Amino acid sequence: MLDWARCKSMALPTVKELEKAIAALDLVRGQQEEGDDECPIFLLATGWRSGSTLLQRILSTDPNVLLWGEPLGEMALLPGITAMLAQLSEFPELRERCSPDNPAFASLATSWIASLYPPGGDFRKGLRALLTSWMGNAARQRGFTRWGFKEVRLGAADATLLHWLYPKAKFVLLTRNPYDCYLSLSDSGWNHLYHRRPDIRIDSATGLARHWNRLALSWSELPPEFPAYRLKYEDLVAGKVDFRALGSWLGIRIREESAISLYIGHTARRRQLGWCQRMIVAHETREGMRSLGYSGTGVSPK
Repeated sequence: MLDWARCKSMALPTVKELEKAIAALDLVRGQQEEGDDECPIFLLATGWRSGSTLLQRILSTDPNVLLWGEPLGEMALLPGITAMLAQLSEFPELRERCSPDNPAFASLATSWIASLYPPGGDFRKGLRALLTSWMGNAARQRGFTRWGFKEVRLGAADATLLHWLYPKAKFVLLTRNPYDCYLSLSDSGWNHLYHRRPDIRIDSATGLARHWNRLALSWSELPPEFPAYRLKYEDLVAGKVDFRALGSWLGIRIREESAISLYIGHTARRRQLGWCQRMIVAHETREGMRSLGYSGTGVSPK
């Protein structure tokens, strides 16, 4: 088993890699297809103890909304698909093999069909059908008209994949100062957190900080027009979030009072991290904190 701290060389797939693969797969991109009207909500946070569950509950105060909580997240289902697709960017014959106009379809018995692929657009439809049937239909069967999920493991490339599958999806990106993330997590008696079960476990300050930093930096890859609403946990708990504006953007009605008034979960007992832990978090998250506008002093802002 590997601690994420020992996986420093492991890089997340980039948005550019994924976009290159999508361009080769989806040769008729831009055409309206059945299912393109789905408008799920995806709440993505920079790791554990970022306030994602609180915001998940707040968004779910609209009685029409169901956001699933990290479905099979430890198995890295979506990140695995994203990583596989990103590698397709180096597939030299992908465009030709996935073309819907492959001449082999006209004469299968007399053509070279040993490597005959379904059209790339059908791969998109199939992958979307998996997620919609699994989560969208399950939500509708329970009376909810809007669905989505919250996750703490997904980066910008995963968001790009989801946006390819659901062009009308809305993304809420939530972050929290990494010092406080680790302080809250370590004080809650945490154990057995997995980036990917069973081989990559996050069980140290270094592991959590590197996980946070990778996600934070990845979000800077998203283009300005990407449909994302960015929030900080610090603003959320300080009452500085305009929930009317957020609800209007998402197309839902938020009644945040009922969710905020009820305390659920654990919090930090200490006022700040020890010196060694602060130095570890500061070192490992320096770039990510700079990109998101957090202080790099190494002191938890309590």
